[in-house]
Amino acid sequence: LVKPINAQDGDLLKVSAFKGIEDGTWDQGTSKYEKRGVAAFVPVWKPENCIQCNKCSFVCPHAAIRPFVLDAAEQKGAKFETLEIKAPTQLKDMRFRMQVAVLDCLACGNCIDVCPSKVKALEFAPLESQLSETANWEYCVNNVTTKQNLVDVKASAKNSQYATPLFEFSGACSGCGETPYVKLISQLYGDRQMISNATGCSSIYSGSVPSTPYTTNDKGHGPAWANSLFEDFCEFGLGMSLASEKMRARIERLMKDSITAGCPADTKALFEDWIANKDDSDKSKELAGKITAVVKADASKSKFSKEIAELSSYLTKRSQWIIGGDGASYDIGFGGLDHVIATGKDVNILVLDTEVYSNTGGQASKATPVGAIAKFAAAGKRVRKKDLGLIAATYGYVYVAQIAMGADQAQTMKAIKEAEAYNGPSVIIAYSPCINHGLRKGMGKSQAEQADAVECGYWHLWRFNPMLEKEGKNPFVLDSKEPDWSKFQDFIKGEVRYSSLMKQNPEGAEELFKETERNAQWRYNNYKRLANQKWEV
Repeated sequence: LVKPINAQDGDLLKVSAFKGIEDGTWDQGTSKYEKRGVAAFVPVWKPENCIQCNKCSFVCPHAAIRPFVLDAAEQKGAKFETLEIKAPTQLKDMRFRMQVAVLDCLACGNCIDVCPSKVKALEFAPLESQLSETANWEYCVNNVTTKQNLVDVKASAKNSQYATPLFEFSGACSGCGETPYVKLISQLYGDRQMISNATGCSSIYSGSVPSTPYTTNDKGHGPAWANSLFEDFCEFGLGMSLASEKMRARIERLMKDSITAGCPADTKALFEDWIANKDDSDKSKELAGKITAVVKADASKSKFSKEIAELSSYLTKRSQWIIGGDGASYDIGFGGLDHVIATGKDVNILVLDTEVYSNTGGQASKATPVGAIAKFAAAGKRVRKKDLGLIAATYGYVYVAQIAMGADQAQTMKAIKEAEAYNGPSVIIAYSPCINHGLRKGMGKSQAEQADAVECGYWHLWRFNPMLEKEGKNPFVLDSKEPDWSKFQDFIKGEVRYSSLMKQNPEGAEELFKETERNAQWRYNNYKRLANQKWEV
């Protein structure tokens, strides 16, 4: 199906070709078949300079560069250079390889830019000179097993990259600031993840038939994804969560009925363990396999086991994510977002904040700051950016975080982990540089742009964790350091969305830019006041 549709010959496909997907579902992971090979230059790994930090893989928008860990058997068939792995200790005696998928790379260069080695461990080379790496990639993907079960992938940004990305080779722009967040969450929770995705850039690169970048792991588990409209993407995700909750309540009732009816002692122990730990993601996943095997074996003897077997896919606690851009989250879908967090239900909302309606041509949104040019704000926006984070935090029981991967990978990891662990609604607002910003340095510097945004005070990193309040601590944590305000004006003038206003109206631009900085200072001082206040329960 993929090749004819990509060749613009989809209308020649017979109806019979779609057998098995008549209900509108689509196979996962079809983007891997495209192998576009559109990059003129691709990264080349230089093992002698690599410190195995995995930062390059962490920031790659397309999952086109990944670390592979080879055991003794896998090393025998490898026809490429590897390194003795430095850490973690669980991988001792194995070998490390950073491998590039040269036909899937879009040559943004962020991997090279973030490489911390004094002598870079990555450098660009013409695609034609690196086509032999295609065979190396295929060997790694098809013959090297994931070692994520040997390490705690949630322990650090480095460790997270030993987990297989379940979001790969999307059609997002080269250097996209959004997709690294989506990819990271798929690595941490993708095997039990359900996603409600608002229409916008994130829905286009996530599910444009025939290309589906969401894929499955070696066990066949992966994210279940569906797209909704701007205005109801949060309610759609809430509905998914409520449906899952209802199914799991049915399982609990069946287990209790089975125990009352006198099921075997071993089965009873499993059922009681699941009932006590059904909302523990790791424990429920561990028990799911054991219970499924038992109830399927007993299905012909027990009506309870038969029904539980039919519902076995709900045994593992699902990770519900609701993904949308700032247009959906701040504007059209804000009413729904507000409604959903007000329910108190356990859902995670990821706001990919580009500060503009990206997918529909760059219109101003309520996330657009003062002074920025966008459609419907051609002379620069005149009112300040809405503070979605603090609005959500006023509920008191909603986990909220502002993150910027390029500024602090550890803080990004911490916020995502805390949001998922929190038993209630969570909102993560992720700063996402976009081609609509017009970065003068290019989108190959999108990660660096995030770092500069935080350093100069344009964007602030913070977390509001209601769990801290229960411990008698201040729930508001400011992760940003004191900004260097002297760099603020240079930062915004490095983006065309601001600098172009200087040509149209130099005097007006200067005043608007000062207002942009004053607003940023006001926000930071407000956050600092919240972080420093004495907190009493």
